[in-house]
Amino acid sequence: MIKFIKPIVAAAVFAGLAATSGSAQTRVTYKSAKTTSSYYQMAVQIAEAMKAGSDGGIVVTVEESQGSVQNVMEVRARGGDYVFTTPPVLVRLAQGGKAMFKDKGDPAFDDIRALFPIPSLTMHFVMSEASGVTDFAGLEGKTLLLGKGSFGAREGAKYLKLFGLEGKVEIADVELSGAVPALKNGQIDGFVTAGSYPAPNVIEAAASTGVSVLSLNDEQITASKRARLVIPAGTYVGQDSDIVTTSLPVVAFTTTKMDDATAYALTKTYWESKVDMGAAAPWWNGVDRGLMVNITGKIHPGALKYYTEAGFELSDAQQ
Repeated sequence: MIKFIKPIVAAAVFAGLAATSGSAQTRVTYKSAKTTSSYYQMAVQIAEAMKAGSDGGIVVTVEESQGSVQNVMEVRARGGDYVFTTPPVLVRLAQGGKAMFKDKGDPAFDDIRALFPIPSLTMHFVMSEASGVTDFAGLEGKTLLLGKGSFGAREGAKYLKLFGLEGKVEIADVELSGAVPALKNGQIDGFVTAGSYPAPNVIEAAASTGVSVLSLNDEQITASKRARLVIPAGTYVGQDSDIVTTSLPVVAFTTTKMDDATAYALTKTYWESKVDMGAAAPWWNGVDRGLMVNITGKIHPGALKYYTEAGFELSDAQQ
């Protein structure tokens, strides 16, 4: 069961004070997501882990964000204490002045550097046992809840089109927050959700109703142009085998304005605290060295120092 940390109502969360009043402190601002999201909860956990792992030497202020694009845009006005989360693809778009960053280019974007991966946005196509659906072909004629406006909703609609199911699946006009009750009472046959796994709404649905989470084949994964991710067997009640799905990687970034010592300390403390964080919230257990391949740009020199010491395998493009 996932243990959630209650969000702090204040705009900023101060996670930790120095061990003694006279000791030096490193102060970092961590720009995350909306307070209602799992990624904000992760940010609070990271702040607490930095406090504990540094004996109070690293003080992290968690800031709420309206989204990943905003996090990237703020690089232009932030200093060396700024850490933010975003999918690596948005960094590439910002540096190329493309899509939502068209005509908004800035030299500061070229100074963005990665620190460490955090749990990915993982796609879940969740079908009730009563629906009998065990693969994408079985979705035809079924009622599916996609939600509205979220990454999962957009991605779900994209997959239906890619897999030849557009117009063949009835889309329920229900908010994602009502997915589990709607599944229980038979209003829908399934729902689509994206978030770090194990996803709370999938946990609830699997435990209360019984569900099948669909796997994608290699051809479907290639067509999606997303990263392949495996949800291990046993993650959800009744899940006897691995689920092969897609994900949108998410990474913690900073810029070259951050000094090497701070980047090193943040990265080292993060990896050394991951087991303890995973004991409190299982989504951290999906983070391992294998996610390093999702960092498609350069890694901060201070973080590189830790990865070299710890024996991580890195690509030439990351160094």
